[in-house]
Amino acid sequence: MNIDAIKTAYRRYARIYDVVFGPIFHPGRKTIINAMECRPGDNILEVGVGTGLSLPLYPEDVKVTGIDISAEMLEKARQRVELEELNQVEAVLEMDAEAMRFSDNSFDKVVAMYVVSVVPDPVQLVREMSRVCKPEGDIFIANHFRSRNPLLKSAENLLAPLSKLAGFRPDFDLDDFLQKTGLEVVEMRSVNLFGYWKVLRCKNVS
Repeated sequence: MNIDAIKTAYRRYARIYDVVFGPIFHPGRKTIINAMECRPGDNILEVGVGTGLSLPLYPEDVKVTGIDISAEMLEKARQRVELEELNQVEAVLEMDAEAMRFSDNSFDKVVAMYVVSVVPDPVQLVREMSRVCKPEGDIFIANHFRSRNPLLKSAENLLAPLSKLAGFRPDFDLDDFLQKTGLEVVEMRSVNLFGYWKVLRCKNVS
């Protein structure tokens, strides 16, 4: 996976993303935002905001900034913010999540929905999420991780060579991810179809 491959994949997805992936991932979006327990005035960063499908779900009394690497996806997000008058959205910015242009300790909560298996370097992504999140703030991750079911795991391994074309890693391993990032998971939930995706709530201890 590299930035060019990601941009190419999501340039293809931009027109159809809401129709194809909107309903599939919607339960996970609702679950993660409910789990965030947003408080009035919370400053929230959503990494990999895409077309902004999650933005209407945030309470009106928080401040949300969304970033993404795909200009085409962000154009859809900006249209959504304008058409739905989402006043809680402060900005939707084109930015590399592995090298964010935010100061340290800028956000109360940082969330990445369906992103960690997409970026070139998931460890660097988490490092940046931790840096811009306030100490003892919350980091939330929703993602597919490699199944522990032997048959599904074999199928995911077979699909792994197609990562660049698909725009994500189908064989992304949870234990390996947690070991390398050092994330302190305080809660884990299964979401979406067949519970195939996980929502992680982590305490920012850096």
